[in-house]
Amino acid sequence: MTTFLLMSAGRGPQECAWALNQLLHRLRGEGVRRGLTIQQVEAIPGDRTGTYRSVLIRISGVDAEAFAASWTGTLCWQAPSPYRSGTGRKNWYVTAQPPERDAPPTTFREADVDIVACRTGGPGGQHRNKASTAVRARHRPSGLVVVVDEERQFSLNRRIALDLLRQRIEQGDEAARRAVTTARWRIHDGLVRGDPVRVERPTPRRTGG
Repeated sequence: MTTFLLMSAGRGPQECAWALNQLLHRLRGEGVRRGLTIQQVEAIPGDRTGTYRSVLIRISGVDAEAFAASWTGTLCWQAPSPYRSGTGRKNWYVTAQPPERDAPPTTFREADVDIVACRTGGPGGQHRNKASTAVRARHRPSGLVVVVDEERQFSLNRRIALDLLRQRIEQGDEAARRAVTTARWRIHDGLVRGDPVRVERPTPRRTGG
């Protein structure tokens, strides 16, 4: 079983990017103890070394979805700022949400296109009206339909129709990718501070006795 989790520091201060790294280490440690595999897929680094604005991780193994759910929501790393000694704030918030996934690209195959000869009006004289040189092409997987009547020859209109379908499908895939990117950034902007589902703290150091 495999699932994904997008962790983001949102628009928070640099301490939130630091907190994300600390929480990521904590999540990985807990995941390993449960026999899960945690892999970093994408990352946007923060302004300081060892910090992240966002990280996309893949979680694999038994009960991966349940584990990811236990880390989903607002997370809090509770510790003094490592950068500003004068601030009294100790709560640094991060959000973790299932990301929008990229849709697989549509594979265009001519075998998936139904081609029908038809007649259309317009310029070209009676020869065009009597001969079925126009083309109606339907791409079955997407439902896209185009009608082409630009040339006097059926074969040329057929080629134009196939090229037009291919272009429109590629444009649709690009629009889908942009929608996924926009949805991911809504996760960054949707960080709600307070009422965290988890509060994590640094492990206390042991002192010799």
